[in-house]
Amino acid sequence: MKIGWGKEIKQGKTLSDNQIVSLLLKKRGVKNPVEFLNPVHPKQIRLKDFSPFYEKKLQFCFKLLEEIKEKGEMIIVYSDYDADGITGAAILWETLHFLGFNVMPYVPHRKHEGYGFSKKGIDAIKKQYDPRLMISVDHGITAAEKITYAKKLGISVIVTDHHLKPDMLPKDAFAVFHIPQLSGSAVAYFFAKEIFIRFYKKDSLSHKMLETYFQTDYLALATIGTIADMVPLIGPSRNIAWHGLQAFPFVKRYGLKHILREAGIAGRKITPYEIGFMIAPRINAVGRLEHAMDALRLLCTTQEKKAYELASHIGNTNRERQDLVEQSLKEAKKMVESIGKIIPKLIILVSDHWNEGIIGLVASKITEQYGRPTIVMTQVDGFFKGSARSIPSFHITDFLRDQKKYLVDVGGHKQAAGFTIENARVKEFIKVAQKKADKLISKKDLERKIDVDFKLPLSRLSVSLVEKIQTLEPFGVGNPRPVFYSEGTLVDAKIIGKMKNHLKLFVADLDKKRLPMEFVAFSSADQFFSLKKGEKMKLRYTVEVSTWQDKTSITGKIIHFDQLGEKV
Repeated sequence: MKIGWGKEIKQGKTLSDNQIVSLLLKKRGVKNPVEFLNPVHPKQIRLKDFSPFYEKKLQFCFKLLEEIKEKGEMIIVYSDYDADGITGAAILWETLHFLGFNVMPYVPHRKHEGYGFSKKGIDAIKKQYDPRLMISVDHGITAAEKITYAKKLGISVIVTDHHLKPDMLPKDAFAVFHIPQLSGSAVAYFFAKEIFIRFYKKDSLSHKMLETYFQTDYLALATIGTIADMVPLIGPSRNIAWHGLQAFPFVKRYGLKHILREAGIAGRKITPYEIGFMIAPRINAVGRLEHAMDALRLLCTTQEKKAYELASHIGNTNRERQDLVEQSLKEAKKMVESIGKIIPKLIILVSDHWNEGIIGLVASKITEQYGRPTIVMTQVDGFFKGSARSIPSFHITDFLRDQKKYLVDVGGHKQAAGFTIENARVKEFIKVAQKKADKLISKKDLERKIDVDFKLPLSRLSVSLVEKIQTLEPFGVGNPRPVFYSEGTLVDAKIIGKMKNHLKLFVADLDKKRLPMEFVAFSSADQFFSLKKGEKMKLRYTVEVSTWQDKTSITGKIIHFDQLGEKV
């Protein structure tokens, strides 16, 4: 994979700390630095701020909810089975429950019902609950046909979603709240907050508890959903994540407590890393391999023993998921290697036995390794289910929608999508899709680019600069951690890590005016024996401040390094 520079970089040698931070904000398109660095609390954000039409829609919804509450009719919160959907369902279901509504959550089984509304799911709900209303969480915008079906059965549907709009919107929905710049859980958060404000009673203890939850528990849950779904951390999603991460220490619910315990991060400061790599995968694992209702039960239970048991079970399920991904990924890599030297610009891999719940993870890892959009398909109940992941320059959902004549259904985002296809159409679809992708994707699109923000001598780095950079947190999609480029001299190196697969490098500035700085290069131990003390190196890296035994220091995390061989 070719390494490119990415965007134009700045020379940071002569700039002050504040100038560097100011340029980083400008590069990220921040027009209001004060608001970015001190985001408004989500409690001050209303649905009408996203669209002036939502105020009128809300009034219709409130009227329907008042009627439902008065008659004691049933409401179903129908969510997606991933971390974004489950956290959103917890927020909305609890809000309606504590406000005195007759409400039940419903999470479809991935294998038996599939994503979103299905006739099978709607029929089951009608038979068991006969509800007046269903409210979607993290799905529904592409389900026009299913919503019409529900309406014919006498069930009204309110859609809360953030996925890309299809050509045909659900015209038979009672109301649609579609906010693409938020996660599904965040849309549910703001919708639930509007319901809470409308039905709030000052003399109710449960209502007062809800008021606290919207500033702590629900904000933390919406943050999990936002980061898990890789929503850009800009605009209102930054407001959610910035305040939500700060809310974690105040969350007392047993479910989150025991997820943190099981993940081995209890007591640790929660950052996007802990959510993206420790918390969300555990919530997602249940929906991938079993029934995600257990994840929802875990988040909502008021019994600590139950929370302990469910968290332990979910941890075991996550380990099973990791094993399945590892096995399937080995097979997938062999398939790619068997293609030959010229790998297609769009990789498509097909199996008749991979678990449907993990094909998206396999696609993601293949895309990461080979730098190409990847579609992974597996056979499920007479059809093939597909999951796709893409590179930044290639809109995979739009691409798949252009091939919709081959597909039963399709939905997703710019860099991730899912679809269903009939067995008989798979071969033709692969042929056509790869041919079209070959024309649409350029060689430049396939170059791996490292977007370096500043070129700095190592001696320019300081604790004060890094601490100022950390005011831009939380970092993530849409607000990446700043990347620096420096040249230096290798002083020492050693292999580290439980599996002995990482490197720790000690690199001095070229002028050797300061002590060597520590860098960690993950999964790079295979380069250890080619390293030579005293040789010149080029580093692209991120920086963090860490404190150990009252000593504060800077650590660099290497993204890529070049050995120049020459000694300085």
